[in-house]
Amino acid sequence: MKNEKTYLVTGGAGFIGSNFVRFLLESEPDARVVNLDLLTYAGSLKNLENLPGEDRYRFIKGDIADAQLVGNIFAEHGINRVVHFAAESHVDRSITGPAAFIQTNIIGTFTLLEAARKAWADMDDCLFLHVSTDEVYGTLKPSDPPFCESTAYSPNSPYSASKASSDHLVRAYFKTYGLPVVTTNCSNNYGPLQYPEKLIPLMIINALTGKDLPVYGDGMQIRDWLFVTDHCAGILAAIQKGRLGETYNIGGLNEKANMEIIHLICDLLDELRPKADGGSYRQQITHVTDRPGHDRRYAIDADKIQTELGWGPAESFETGIRKTIDWYLENQDWVNSVMSEHYKEWIALNYAARQEVSEQ
Repeated sequence: MKNEKTYLVTGGAGFIGSNFVRFLLESEPDARVVNLDLLTYAGSLKNLENLPGEDRYRFIKGDIADAQLVGNIFAEHGINRVVHFAAESHVDRSITGPAAFIQTNIIGTFTLLEAARKAWADMDDCLFLHVSTDEVYGTLKPSDPPFCESTAYSPNSPYSASKASSDHLVRAYFKTYGLPVVTTNCSNNYGPLQYPEKLIPLMIINALTGKDLPVYGDGMQIRDWLFVTDHCAGILAAIQKGRLGETYNIGGLNEKANMEIIHLICDLLDELRPKADGGSYRQQITHVTDRPGHDRRYAIDADKIQTELGWGPAESFETGIRKTIDWYLENQDWVNSVMSEHYKEWIALNYAARQEVSEQ
């Protein structure tokens, strides 16, 4: 087992985490992965089918805030790499129920950092990679330059505030204890296996099932969109070549307004899965009351990771969104498996209860 890399991937049954587990196992043939996930609503073992056996991959169901469990995992499996995805991540849910975000994103991160600090006291060649978000930086005006690694934090939701807190904890453990850490802050991810509470899968699934396509406010909120495998490649570059204590912003270089995204999804579905009546999916678009504190624009300056680590996105938005729609069209069994009563109740709570506003 000398020089063997044994990764603890937290939240590895979720959207980005499960994509990363596959990417890592394919990219590092000698790596071993222990996947710790509580399997809450957004995590599913269906995301992890057909992986290698226990000589390379093992799944453990559990809570990252369970200090005894996490400590035992470090000791029993010889963990020397942590890739920390596990987080409550949906802004809308943080507005209606912020407590879970404090527990998972702050207390859970603290628990992992403490376990790593204790386990690695006499070990070399270890790394804690913390996956965060561009939302910690707040919002941008149309003329503002994109977020860079030195942008001051200004979170505007319970979600982004909890992630900002976790980022600060990671930095403090590097400065105070010398824990070997690297942080990445990414823009909006999309791609296969994304739970359909998020914009792109929600629009695809609602369109195909004849439901309204709910748009917050005027739909002109701008985000930078990053295809999930490009994000995975950026994380691995930060693990392999990143400087300890540094932060790397990972962006897709694709700034687009929500309405532009929704129109493109509708147009591609019109091409790939035409409606029986010959109409356009655009006819299902409806505007609803905007959510409180909705950030207007995010944009990422990814120059640092491109210059230092040689990473850049392989997908344009146009190629990535087509791949994404193709995946959802071809994987209806997966879609049906996640459309639980819990999901339906959440959608009804978050969208149906909002007052519709007139289309502009």
